[in-house]
Amino acid sequence: MRRTPTLTAAALLLLAATLAGCGGEAEARDDRPPTAPRGLTVHAGSATSVHVMWNKSTDDTGVHRYEVYRDGKRVKTLPAATYMVDIAQLTPQRTYTFSVRALDAAGNRSPHSLKVPVTMRPPAPKDSEPPTAPRKVKVRPSGARAATLSWGAATDNEAVTSYDIYQAGSRIHSVAGRSTTALVTGLRPGTAYTFTVKARDAADNSSPDSEAVQLTTAAGEGGHEDTAPGGFKVTTHEDDGAYYLDLSWDAPKTGGDVAEYEIHLNGRQATTLQWGGAAPAGRARHSFFITRDEAQTYRVKLRAKLPDGTWGAFSEERTVTTGG
Repeated sequence: MRRTPTLTAAALLLLAATLAGCGGEAEARDDRPPTAPRGLTVHAGSATSVHVMWNKSTDDTGVHRYEVYRDGKRVKTLPAATYMVDIAQLTPQRTYTFSVRALDAAGNRSPHSLKVPVTMRPPAPKDSEPPTAPRKVKVRPSGARAATLSWGAATDNEAVTSYDIYQAGSRIHSVAGRSTTALVTGLRPGTAYTFTVKARDAADNSSPDSEAVQLTTAAGEGGHEDTAPGGFKVTTHEDDGAYYLDLSWDAPKTGGDVAEYEIHLNGRQATTLQWGGAAPAGRARHSFFITRDEAQTYRVKLRAKLPDGTWGAFSEERTVTTGG
């Protein structure tokens, strides 16, 4: 679990004053790298190609491009709006390791994402029979910028190895053949989308399109009610003269894991919470030091970083007083 220190109001004002007093060349220079891409997945859809996907990075001036690495060597450079790529001409049954880095316009490189290994499939059999089309496709929103699709499994004379999700006729996502759900990210708020799904086998035979499903994403920047943590409660406790805030909440329903939260005190970001391992499956709980002074009142709320890298809606705001 990684935390950033809590800043007092005085410290925040001092920091603001210090930044306001800086100028000249130092003010224009950008030496701050983007955050490392998260949520990297690599899927071998055939014996010679993989589908690489990740969640977008953030940067103070904006991400300029992404670099994809195979076994430590850069193999692709992509624009900032692209969060997936197919890598072809690989060797069957060989193991590769992939990672991704983000760059900003000043050339600052982020740390590498987690390195993900993948073992290629055996050479494809001589097979010209495609799978059947996926059945009973459904779609539901996961915030204003993501959607979750589900479907009934297709069948094949050999085996289904991948499902490909299409939007307006272009493939935008792929998942393994054992999966019958997919989270599609990078959508625009308040926009209508049409999705279809195809099944694919090891010989790269694709099924017919599934029936099409439509979705209009919620308006606003992640303002959909499902993106807010639910049942938010705050209490305080004292330990050896120090006061702590005790938070508990239910994770938002996003169609994917939520591993990071922002906690705000009195209208300002105070700290960031990131689970070191798997995010809690049920109710989440977190405590942190706040002050040594009694009778201090705080307004507390939090929000989650969604699987597509955007911030969701805030929880309800709670008010607590130390020593009360």
